[in-house]
Amino acid sequence: MQLCKDALGILKETSRTFYIPISCLPGGLQESVASAYLCMRAIDEIEDDFELDNPTKASLLRKISFGLQGIGNGFSASELSLALSKHEQPLPEVTIRIGEWAMLAPETIAPRIWEASAAMADRMAAWAECGWEINTEMDLDAYTYSVAGSVGLLLSDLWAWYDGTQTNRSYAVGFGRGLQAVNILRNRSEDLTRQVDFFPNGWGEEELHKYARRNLSLADAYTNALLKNSPARNFCQIPLALAHATLDVLALGQSKLTRSAVMGIVEELTTK
Repeated sequence: MQLCKDALGILKETSRTFYIPISCLPGGLQESVASAYLCMRAIDEIEDDFELDNPTKASLLRKISFGLQGIGNGFSASELSLALSKHEQPLPEVTIRIGEWAMLAPETIAPRIWEASAAMADRMAAWAECGWEINTEMDLDAYTYSVAGSVGLLLSDLWAWYDGTQTNRSYAVGFGRGLQAVNILRNRSEDLTRQVDFFPNGWGEEELHKYARRNLSLADAYTNALLKNSPARNFCQIPLALAHATLDVLALGQSKLTRSAVMGIVEELTTK
């Protein structure tokens, strides 16, 4: 119970966008999605850290991957967190406690979350080693799959585990890719500050907007196919609506959605 409260507290601190739909999920599914989100967020924090060089990022990410792969086979989640806490450069709490988040989900689905998180950490380590070099649309597809498309697949598995909901898995990849493409556009200046450019050669914002729209159309199809008022659909609607709205304001030259706009969208979807 305390671990779940801690997880929701950290979730609220790191992302109110996902805190709200996760906190509304029913028991069992809530812990599973929170576990997945926090494990992925722990990995993201390393990827985005301004203070860590790329070899260090790759080393930490592979340590996380090995640790998650070893849970229940001679390596405990607490050992993983302990190893991260001893890193010479302090890491965020959400990252240090990844071993705890890994143990949050029910044991019947937790190994799927460990596998997905370990795979993501490995892929992010590879991207760190190559300096996130993206030259072509194929490279961009690979990156957005690594960081988000694969998360869409994991969510589909969580829905199926919880209540048997079946989804179009290619649309699930588009759901993740679409959200990530919007993040790339929104974080463009910050990424360039840390010398990372996710735009393929010759692409400007117009091309990335088209890429995002194309994948968000798959995300729309994915979400609309889910049963009305189901936990899966209620969860997916919020980040998808925020992604569409963010893309709209970016196209108008604004840097992001206002907080009042975010809360208005969330309130509209949660009070239907």
